[in-house]
Amino acid sequence: MRRTAAVEYEQMLLARHSLSSIKRAHHLDRSAYILLSLMQAQGPMSISELSDVLGLDASTLNRQTSSAKRAGLLDRIPDPDGGIARKFAVTPEGAEQLNTQRDEIRAGLDKVMHAWSDDEIAAFAGFLRRFNGDIEALAGRVWPRPQDR
Repeated sequence: MRRTAAVEYEQMLLARHSLSSIKRAHHLDRSAYILLSLMQAQGPMSISELSDVLGLDASTLNRQTSSAKRAGLLDRIPDPDGGIARKFAVTPEGAEQLNTQRDEIRAGLDKVMHAWSDDEIAAFAGFLRRFNGDIEALAGRVWPRPQDR
């Protein structure tokens, strides 16, 4: 058996549990949650910038951003740096929905990890950060992380 077999299985379960918790929150769909989280960490972004970070093609991102814009979660704005491309920015409504859903997810994690020590939670977060960072390094796309974590 490969050394990573247990990691593969637990990662599959983690992804399953994560998706089911987002569906129960009944706020944002997965793509909107990811887009808003990215832009909340990074700031306004163009389709090209989103494509570079997410590794998705422009047509997929156009559909996702159009849907989020129709829902009032994103606005198209001129490039704050004076560039030609217009960018997407999180609206106050989008930020409110994202923060509400994030709080619900964190409350769920608090319930799951209630018996964990602060050191255990920090160690787990560190391993997840390292795991995700190694995936990002292999893909050549680094996900921006807020400084307050």
